[in-house]
Amino acid sequence: MTAPTPQTFTVAADQGQKTIAALLRVWLPGESWAQVRRLIESRRVKINGELWLDDARRLSEGDTVELLTKPAPKPQIIDSIVIRHIDTHIVVVEKPSGISTVRHPSERNWEEPRRLLVPTLDDLVLRQTGGNFPKKGQGSGKQRLRIVQRLDKGTSGLIVFARTVDAERGLGLQFAKHRVHRRYLALVRGRLEGLTIRSHLLRDRGDGRRGTGPAVISGKDAVTHVEVAERLGGYTLVHCRLETGRTHQIRIHLAETGHPVCGEAVYNRQNGGEAIPDLSGCPRLFLHAAELGFQHPVTTEQMNWDMPLPPELREFLESVRKPDA
Repeated sequence: MTAPTPQTFTVAADQGQKTIAALLRVWLPGESWAQVRRLIESRRVKINGELWLDDARRLSEGDTVELLTKPAPKPQIIDSIVIRHIDTHIVVVEKPSGISTVRHPSERNWEEPRRLLVPTLDDLVLRQTGGNFPKKGQGSGKQRLRIVQRLDKGTSGLIVFARTVDAERGLGLQFAKHRVHRRYLALVRGRLEGLTIRSHLLRDRGDGRRGTGPAVISGKDAVTHVEVAERLGGYTLVHCRLETGRTHQIRIHLAETGHPVCGEAVYNRQNGGEAIPDLSGCPRLFLHAAELGFQHPVTTEQMNWDMPLPPELREFLESVRKPDA
């Protein structure tokens, strides 16, 4: 098969819900099913910027597919997740960067071999704690993790899953009433002052990105409290405490002040403005969920954890602290 030149495709309205393999055959006339599957298996296909290895993934209108000229590097293999606490009702774990928190609802009945092609955090935790994945012809597994919060794929840090209905309800109520303590560490570009950011977040602020808009438009209120932890030349290390927990809230709020998180590739501009250059060289998004605290949803015990920066962020931060950085 002739090696393709770099190409990017966008899923049209009439192509939605088709599999990636089927659409590659449309975009690459003359290629067989075996050939397009080989492209996917050899790590040469990205969907919305993420490497994808499952040829049965169904796409939605507007999704972008990138065809690489050579295989992407093999992803880091995560053998185990650090579990900070586990009991009958909850499990608290340390999430690595680069892995999604949960699987899309349409993928929940996938069997284990298919799941492990592109594992998610809940998959790995369930597997590690002895849960059951769906078996062929049997539908859902007997035990599943119940999702009460999420972290972005690029964000590391502490996260809790519920293991029972009672825990899911109790934790859900605490999140809804803003009683869960969550503090994040972020390194942003420029000199940022401490402040409280209150805005109305929308799925599309007008330029195709989530962001702030007028309250008269359908959306959700979002509040982030920002405190300066350290000033580092052209950067500021900040603590962000969430009062609400909207999708991408911290990343959006910091970007819209004109101080995007280092390593940010999506929310890197103010509304309608040019992209703010990121010359930091940060190896990934510098956002880390460092503290988590809540009342146990069944025993009512107050529980708190903290997690230091992972090595790649700690090393980058030390490099920024050097006088010649």
